[in-house]
Amino acid sequence: MKIGILALQGAVREHRILLHRLGVETVDVLNPEDLKGIDGLILPGGESTAVGKLMVRYGLLEPIAEAGRRGMPVFGTCTGLILLSKHINGSEQYRLGLMDTQVERNAFGRQPASFEADMPIPVLGDTPFHTVFIRAPYIEKAGEGVRPLLVHEGRILLAEQGRFLAAAFHPELTDDTRLHDRFLRKVAG
Repeated sequence: MKIGILALQGAVREHRILLHRLGVETVDVLNPEDLKGIDGLILPGGESTAVGKLMVRYGLLEPIAEAGRRGMPVFGTCTGLILLSKHINGSEQYRLGLMDTQVERNAFGRQPASFEADMPIPVLGDTPFHTVFIRAPYIEKAGEGVRPLLVHEGRILLAEQGRFLAAAFHPELTDDTRLHDRFLRKVAG
């Protein structure tokens, strides 16, 4: 199995480390050619407007969207959640639009309002997951076929739709591989 990591900005190294711990080969995706031969793609955190513009500049936006429409599994964390969504409140920024979700960017406030918390995610077992929120978004509305996996104070913070998985937080900044493992099971099909 080979997983691509969009390597334009963000926690690329941290995702790579977790995937390597799980015995998975990774490829940094910097141009459309890097998409060839990968079985799934991770969209790491970063700054969503900048990443969207860089995806357009490097010719990646439409090839990634097309690969997702054809069934390639995609896991988005923080910025990746925003890029996966069809609708972004108050923004027309570039996005992939693969998940039937409407998101609110920077929903918990600016950088100083970032926080960490242990939260229960039943699909991952009984042990709470340590979540790291940095200028995090959340899913305000989920369309038909979107399954919320973590809801906190009425905000959807983790969801899946078919082969897509989106987290408002940064699982790659922890030692917990359970979410990456869930994504790899989607890839394995």
